[in-house]
This record gives sequence, C-alpha cells and structure tokens, in this order.
Amino acid sequence: MEILRLDHVNIKTNRLTEMVAFYEDVLGMKSGKRPNFPSHGAWIYVGKNPVIHLVEMAHECASVEPKIEHFALQAIGLKNLLETLVERKVEYTLDPVPGLSVIQVNLTDVDGNHIHIDFNSTETEFLD
Repeated sequence: MEILRLDHVNIKTNRLTEMVAFYEDVLGMKSGKRPNFPSHGAWIYVGKNPVIHLVEMAHECASVEPKIEHFALQAIGLKNLLETLVERKVEYTLDPVPGLSVIQVNLTDVDGNHIHIDFNSTETEFLD
C-alpha cells in the first residue's frame, strides 16, 4: 500500500449553518456537492477537493469527546492493506460511499482513533 495524501477532516457540529458560514466567510472556502448520506451535513471544498466534512449532531459533543471524528487517507493497494490488517488482527469494515466510486476501509488505531482509507472501487475486483 502507498498513502497518496490526507483526504479530509470530518467534524461533528450542532451548529451546521454557522460552521458552513465560518469556512466560507472566514476562510474563503466553498460548500458544495455531498453524497446522499443518511446524516445531515455539508462538504467544504478547496478547489475541486472537499477537505472539510461537517456532520450535523442534535446536541453539542461532550467536552471529553473530540469534534474531529476521524481522519481519512487516499491510497492505492487495497489488497495489500487488507492482507496486512488480517495478518495483524486489526478489525475493519469495507464501506462503499453512496454515489461515488470509492470504497472505504474503516479501522481504529491503538488509541481508538477512527481512520478511513479511501480506495477507488475498481480495486475491489479481487473480492468477487
């Protein structure tokens, strides 16, 4: 597996409108298209890349819980990663993104931090 880049940051918020306004008005970013996930939220773009993913929560997160829920990496070499995860007994899920050609490998590190690694769904051919 080769990591290509950090893909985005996912932030929980109970002030979605204000958060979108902050990123647009203060940082000059633009909100844009977002897949039809079951939760409400917004994607904030830098150029053509949605680098901030906001997820609307009904209530403010407890102060001990971080608002950044995960970080994501884009990569190639899905088969190699899955072999490594199995070999090291790391639990994971494979989750397609609705409407995109992306398959996510969701896992946690030893401290319990959520990571998802995005691969082009064409890399799943070996799973058939």
